[in-house]
Amino acid sequence: MKEETCIILDFLRSGYPDRRHAEPIAQALGTEFFTLLEIIPRDDAELAQEEEIYIGKEKRDKVKFIRGSIEYRDLTNMAKNLLPEVIEKIIREKEKKFVDFFNTSRMLTPRMHQIQLLPGIGKKHLLDILEERRKKPFESLTDLGQRIHLVPEPVKILTRRVLQELEGNEKYYLFTAAKRVERA
Repeated sequence: MKEETCIILDFLRSGYPDRRHAEPIAQALGTEFFTLLEIIPRDDAELAQEEEIYIGKEKRDKVKFIRGSIEYRDLTNMAKNLLPEVIEKIIREKEKKFVDFFNTSRMLTPRMHQIQLLPGIGKKHLLDILEERRKKPFESLTDLGQRIHLVPEPVKILTRRVLQELEGNEKYYLFTAAKRVERA
């Protein structure tokens, strides 16, 4: 589950203020699996918030190396503040992936459906969504919002779910490659 591109959340030219040997570092969000990353830029690279950069296996123009994945609690305040907006942007750009989720989601347990893991979606909304998708698959998130009147803003609901997963306290993960590591 490697990311090919990411969006910069925060760029610290002088590194973290509490580190002795500071080096420039960026915090970023992967665009495919919502992986939170620490990136060491090339010496001559300038990175900007919300800039999308290539981090795949080929030659990287602005990245020296990827230090690794980080957890939500390790993000700077700037990165945390920008995160919902960036998640929403990714969801809108990869809309088909999220529409497919609504069209193909399934039961997790005999009593729990994947759709019920979304904030604000209970049994009634679930039944409405399943009934509508049986009639005709959803074509877009706008289509979903129009056909299911109690779910007017699917992008906001999906954004909240991705944020919950990144915070790391969920039993089930639908959209992220969040690490579930306990630290002492």
